[in-house]
Amino acid sequence: MPEATRKIIDTPSITQRIQALDWKAAAESLSHRGYAITTPILSPEECNSLVALYHDAGRFRSHILMERYRFGIGDYKYFAHPLPELIAELRSSAYPHLAEVANRWAEALSENDSQFPREHAAFLKTCHKAGQTKPTPLMLHYEAGGFNCLHQDLYGDVSFPLQIVFLLGQHGRDWDGGEFILVEQQPRAQSKPQVVLANQGEAILFTTRYRPVKGSRGHYRVNLRHGVSRVHRGTRFTFGIIFHDAK
Repeated sequence: MPEATRKIIDTPSITQRIQALDWKAAAESLSHRGYAITTPILSPEECNSLVALYHDAGRFRSHILMERYRFGIGDYKYFAHPLPELIAELRSSAYPHLAEVANRWAEALSENDSQFPREHAAFLKTCHKAGQTKPTPLMLHYEAGGFNCLHQDLYGDVSFPLQIVFLLGQHGRDWDGGEFILVEQQPRAQSKPQVVLANQGEAILFTTRYRPVKGSRGHYRVNLRHGVSRVHRGTRFTFGIIFHDAK
């Protein structure tokens, strides 16, 4: 059997790689810190193939220049339908695992009317009923001097409380600086910043808006925002999965 054919056969599918992650540890980290870092999911070749898509205008529905809206310095593009197969599989296979976390959070916060369906296709129907029909997976690009201001990715009344970003290059090799930042704001306390580092092909799972924290009177919401510190050298590409669609 040719070596290239053997490699294709031996390579686990995206769904198999997602299922093999330590989701128990990820759930605990998300609940305690608001984020979790996975082992590598995408190969360097897959990361490079995603970066190459950035220059194919036909793949995207929207191109945002951050400076224009005072979001930061850099740009990002939202994918159009149909999503590339790799991206669609990542989105649909990761969602059920994160929906379990999201439903536990809703239960802790006594938000039983905010339970999420098991399958992503069913959740998208809820988005579409609310007029949110535009896909939200996106590619982000920064050159030296680029950064992203603190924000939350909300695109309508319907939102999913968790999302993912994949590092498509290697910090320290392809760029310096450009760290992923989470800032947590607890009631009656000063904001707490967290610097989250990951390697090429790894995913950072993180909260879209909040995480539940147990207090003396039960759980309460702690808000988080995310951003990217200034890139000092090189080019930084990442790929983000947001599970709710946009208006």
